[in-house]
Amino acid sequence: MLSLHTNAAALSAQNSISRTQSSLSTSMTRLSTGLRINSAMDDAAGLQIATRLKTQTSGMTVAMRNTQNSISLMQTAEGALDETSNILNRMKDLATQAADGSSTAADQTAMQKEYNSLSDELSNIFTNTKFGGTSLFNSAGGKMQAAITFQIGASSGETLAADFTVELGTAGGGTGAAGLIKAAATGFQDTGAAVPAAGTELTATANASIDKLATAIDAVGALRSKLGAVSNRLDHVYNNLSNISTNTKNATGRIMDVDFASESATMTSSQMLLQAGTAMLKQSNSQSSLVLSLLQ
Repeated sequence: MLSLHTNAAALSAQNSISRTQSSLSTSMTRLSTGLRINSAMDDAAGLQIATRLKTQTSGMTVAMRNTQNSISLMQTAEGALDETSNILNRMKDLATQAADGSSTAADQTAMQKEYNSLSDELSNIFTNTKFGGTSLFNSAGGKMQAAITFQIGASSGETLAADFTVELGTAGGGTGAAGLIKAAATGFQDTGAAVPAAGTELTATANASIDKLATAIDAVGALRSKLGAVSNRLDHVYNNLSNISTNTKNATGRIMDVDFASESATMTSSQMLLQAGTAMLKQSNSQSSLVLSLLQ
């Protein structure tokens, strides 16, 4: 039907052009941002899922840093205890040498001086070994004088509790017991207090000191063993978090990221449809002139 008031072909062409322009705009936005979902209108359900996955991934990234920091703390403590073992072994050698009948009183006095110096260094290690400015072994508020809780995941329930108080108290003294190191070296202090007067471990009881030092070395070894076990677990936690984080990021990408090949083809198609629609709109607008020709 020819009509001056209603041009059905033009209206149809305009509607098609409007839809094509909307599709082209969406494609250009996606290609420019690299994201398939740029607003909730693009995919409401997908955006909700992707947001939840992003939150999980972000939390796991922080948890991975936590595990690395925690391992560093364990390694700092273990390194200090390694040197403690070296010192105790040297003290045991001195005690063994001083207990021998070939050692004179002068020899024992000289060895006692070195023994006292080593005892002072043990005190220094237990008092001043720190991580991030916080003492680790000091019985006056050291980090390991209480149970430690490590945050190893993105949710509140993902924690790892480690308690070194028993092993530390047995080896170094701690808050509730004299400790085996203290029993073998009376000059040992782990609180920063004044070091007592020089002992007589080698000048008076060298033979008895041998077994005391051997027991102290075993106690330090037990503490180091527990530190190593916790460090190994934290390392496994890190590897597991890395695996979960990688797969979660992949899942988020599949939801949020645009497929450039597919979207480029869609954009090209929309551009061609826009050109064709514009041409048809021009043709449909020319139909009105046919009405006038009938009136001539």
